[in-house]
Amino acid sequence: MDTNFALFTVFALVLLFAAFRVITAKSPVTAALHLVLSFFSAACLWMMLQAEFLAIALVLVYVGAVMVLFLFVVMMMDINTDELRAGFWKHFPVAGLVGAIIALEMILVLYRGFSLDEAAPLAAEVARMGNTKALGTELYTRYVFPVQIAAVLLLVAIIAAIALTLRGRKDSRHQDPSEQVKVKKADRLRIVKMPVVRRDSAAPANDAAKNGSQA
Repeated sequence: MDTNFALFTVFALVLLFAAFRVITAKSPVTAALHLVLSFFSAACLWMMLQAEFLAIALVLVYVGAVMVLFLFVVMMMDINTDELRAGFWKHFPVAGLVGAIIALEMILVLYRGFSLDEAAPLAAEVARMGNTKALGTELYTRYVFPVQIAAVLLLVAIIAAIALTLRGRKDSRHQDPSEQVKVKKADRLRIVKMPVVRRDSAAPANDAAKNGSQA
């Protein structure tokens, strides 16, 4: 058996097992750890395909940042898994149908990528310029419009998440620039007239106060 085929089989089986445990584990922490394992297995498969940039990006971005943050959130929140899994079998047929449709769409879209006639020139071009440069060239030339659409969707998702979680605090203080520009000169400075105090008349009173404090 070829070594590459053996490694591919091992990493693929680990990936399938970890992905299955993500959706079947009762504990959210266990599911998140299996998701980390699936990311590592996918990164190993990408390394075997000589896609080093994608593999390193998957490990650094998703495993090193997103999943660590997700684990902290899961461990700090007291999640009742019984309530989350109460209607699992009730909604399973609809979820299975939606999953099958998504899988079918992915197969139809990615089917052309397995064509050996088109993969050979692309592999030669990637070997010539490197996979990072080839990926950037493909993203910002042939697929620039889908990349822009994905960026807009991510921006909308970020704004929606901030708007949904934003809560105003009663004890918070902030400046309102619209009110600041409306202020007039009379509102900023006010002249107050005070009676004049003579130094010679104030001195005996100060001396009497000092003598009283010493007594």
